Amino acid sequence: MRRRAFAILPVALVAACAADPRELVGQPPRMVFFEADSTELDEPARAVLANAARLARRHPDVPVQVLGFAGPAGGAAFNQALSRRRADYVAEQLVAAGVPRARITVTGRGPVAFDAVPVESRRVEVIIGYP
Repeated sequence: MRRRAFAILPVALVAACAADPRELVGQPPRMVFFEADSTELDEPARAVLANAARLARRHPDVPVQVLGFAGPAGGAAFNQALSRRRADYVAEQLVAAGVPRARITVTGRGPVAFDAVPVESRRVEVIIGYP
């Protein structure tokens, strides 16, 4: 009879190997906001992206969606392009933080009206896992 060898790993090491994908269920998208006609991120937005990148690295088998939005002012064609540039910039930041580019899907959703607070239209959403 052949014996099989096995190792007992410390719990912390096992946890670092693969995270439970159930932690992603019901997670809201991570959102970063932009000034009008801008693709620049402030420090709080960079912190949100760093957090999103850590979560994405903990779940190496799930996709990452980056959705860009723009406000309604300035015309549809301009805002479509701006939303894509914002999403591309956020995707670049995630890649720089260690998320493989092959896992990231980037979409510019274009202009959206948001009645309450205009800045909420000027955003990028990062969705980790399956929506």
